[in-house]
Amino acid sequence: AGKDEEYMNEAQQAHFKNILNLWKQQLMEEVDLTVGHMKEGDNYADLVDRASMEADFNLELRTRDRERKLIRKIEQAMDSIDTGDYGFCED
Repeated sequence: AGKDEEYMNEAQQAHFKNILNLWKQQLMEEVDLTVGHMKEGDNYADLVDRASMEADFNLELRTRDRERKLIRKIEQAMDSIDTGDYGFCED
């Protein structure tokens, strides 16, 4: 933002929308990788290996759940850009 530039003008809104879109795209790609990884899941005969694999899947699913919530917040931020509210304090 320049000294004489209007706060949250169209260029700034486009800039932040681009950042949010890229971030959302990265998160969605991670979700796709997780789904593919879990579908491939090897069936280990050894109980310790199987338990380790299930623990890894559990951790991965918790991470994806947090990212799913983040995607929802990104979408809300993009909606606030569309309505012209982004960048302004809600209170």
